[in-house]
Amino acid sequence: MDIFTTMITPFTADGEVDYDTAKKYVDWYFENGLTGIFAVCQSSEIFYLSLEERVKLNRLVYERAKALEKEHGRRFTVVSSGHVSDSLEEQARELNAIWESGTDTLILITNRLDPKNEGDDIWIENCKKLLELLPINVKLGLYECPYPYKRLVTPKILDFCLSTGKFYYIKDTCCDTAIIAERCRQLRGSNLKLLNANCQTLLESLRSGADGYCGIMCNFHPALYAWLGENFNTAPDLAELVQSVVGNFGFTEVGLPYPLTAKYHMNLCGIPTENVARNRKSEELTAYAKSCMEQMKLATDHLYKYLKGRS
Repeated sequence: MDIFTTMITPFTADGEVDYDTAKKYVDWYFENGLTGIFAVCQSSEIFYLSLEERVKLNRLVYERAKALEKEHGRRFTVVSSGHVSDSLEEQARELNAIWESGTDTLILITNRLDPKNEGDDIWIENCKKLLELLPINVKLGLYECPYPYKRLVTPKILDFCLSTGKFYYIKDTCCDTAIIAERCRQLRGSNLKLLNANCQTLLESLRSGADGYCGIMCNFHPALYAWLGENFNTAPDLAELVQSVVGNFGFTEVGLPYPLTAKYHMNLCGIPTENVARNRKSEELTAYAKSCMEQMKLATDHLYKYLKGRS
């Protein structure tokens, strides 16, 4: 079971990328039982990072993750995006730079291949053109990024991706259990793994055959997601309890100023992090938002202790 976090980017007080703190995040994700990191994604504020920053951040995450993997003998996968441009040529330049800096799988943002939402044929044609501009040995994935618009993949697109033999992951953001179940049936027996990004539908999707989770909330209580991935089949009643907790806390994704909330939460976990983001104003992290994070941490810490006591 793959349980991935979406990597957030820490910044210094003057707005520069804080690479030292980012390295501490990688350690924290690993220590909390995750099997992977989605680096240089929307949670990373990808659209607000220069290509140089994206590449440097990705290299740091990949090298630290592989060092942990080697030291502890436990798999720690890194998947990475990195393309934000409109033209395929510029996207290829960005993606090649990320691939060369190190990643297990290069993730394509689906809306970048159809910027004007013109249809499946345009998406597939653009993907074919982009593949010609990438290394022949590249391993690819898909991310239905909500910004600037959410371009969901269709069965036709999935069939095309399967036909190439190059795709290994999809970060699914459809938030629809029926669609997820149908996608799982379509992908069964292939190398293309479906990771659900929506925590409210997570348990049902795992029972439908999804391969794991890749989402925002692993920046808050990753150990609960790791537990769910390992135990949803063998402890179904406890899995329902965990699902009800993570599903309800997951609504803070939109109700509070993420990723500032995640950065504040890192402080609560002992990793000093500045209240700085490039896509939010610092003053959005109000006393109310901080209190919500403190309450979340208290509740989820107690739940994890309870689960450990039952094991």
